[in-house]
Amino acid sequence: MESNQNDVFNIGNPNEITVNELASTIIDLTNSNSKLINKDLPQDDPKQRRPDITKAKKLLNWEPVVKLEDGLTQTIDWVNSQL
Repeated sequence: MESNQNDVFNIGNPNEITVNELASTIIDLTNSNSKLINKDLPQDDPKQRRPDITKAKKLLNWEPVVKLEDGLTQTIDWVNSQL
């Protein structure tokens, strides 16, 4: 992407999912037998992980076009091709 904007932008998926959901999706996509281990979070751990991409949409005319599962599948396929 080319732009004459000189600023900091949040880029990411505006659809919030938990780390547990992400890990479960990766386990499913890789046909892994891995088990998730949940531990207590630190007191200062952010409760919400959802970037505000309003500025990127407005100034860069950018928003995500690849669904999370599709992007993960592409990444997994690429990693497997490198092994």
